[in-house]
Amino acid sequence: MRILLVVNSSASSVTARRRVISQRVLSEVGEVYTAETRRRGHATALARAAVRNGTDCVVVLGGDGTLNEVATALSGSETAMAALPGGSTNVFARTLGLPEDCVDAARVTAEAIAAGSVRRIGLGEANGRFFCFHVGAGWDAAVVARVERRAELKRYIGHALFTGAGLRTFFGGFDRHAPHFTITFPGAGPDGDDEVVDDAYFSVVMNSDPYTFVGKRPFTVVPQATLDRPLSVITLRSMRPSAFLGLMVDALKDRNGVTANEHVHVRNDVSEVVFNRLTSMPFQVDGDYLGEAESLHFRHHPDAVRLVVPVGFTQ
Repeated sequence: MRILLVVNSSASSVTARRRVISQRVLSEVGEVYTAETRRRGHATALARAAVRNGTDCVVVLGGDGTLNEVATALSGSETAMAALPGGSTNVFARTLGLPEDCVDAARVTAEAIAAGSVRRIGLGEANGRFFCFHVGAGWDAAVVARVERRAELKRYIGHALFTGAGLRTFFGGFDRHAPHFTITFPGAGPDGDDEVVDDAYFSVVMNSDPYTFVGKRPFTVVPQATLDRPLSVITLRSMRPSAFLGLMVDALKDRNGVTANEHVHVRNDVSEVVFNRLTSMPFQVDGDYLGEAESLHFRHHPDAVRLVVPVGFTQ
């Protein structure tokens, strides 16, 4: 078993000690070689080289953005992927049920590799960019953009930074008075025509759930979004405080997710969807802000990546 450990040393919770111990744990089940990322996109290049070299598994020690880059490279290959939490939130690793400490997660991952606990999962794609858990357009992307301007603080006050950015964006950094984009679901109408949502302020296209974690509490939006089903799309059609707070309460109170109503549109098992800009459409992919888009074309790719999952994991 040849294993590449891709390390983002700049990630919030990665330290030299944790990296060395994680590598030592993984070496119990294979030959491990390590590479550090140097810039955005470097993890993709490292993972593509691993595929060419016949590497059996690429293990990512970093945040969700680094994992996203590796998933993009491994899509369609036989090289497996595994996640170790190294970022500030680690949504995907925690969705898999991995421990929050990367060393403990390395032990669980080594056990899974030894047991052959690998399954194929689907990925979403937005304008040619793959994503593991979600893409957000509108308000949440504006929040991520604000957080990234203070990225050096994520290591120390991660959740507080996101909370403060969310409040400042809601009350002063995002237009809450006019819709930002339209959403078209091709062929999803009652007569086989297109279904159109023409008043979207904020939407998330989800490949898995939860959307994120608030401390140890999962922020559950659509539990129907699982790694073996097509995408789920949830859209806020109003930014009135009552509608927004209602969605937040629904997502945090239990694991049932949000309720569709006049302000919230939900559609599950979506294989294709298109967003078109009206006023502005900032977007983020797996937590990385990628700027403004004129349009976003989403597709679901089933069985795209071989993923190492903890023994007994089900979703």
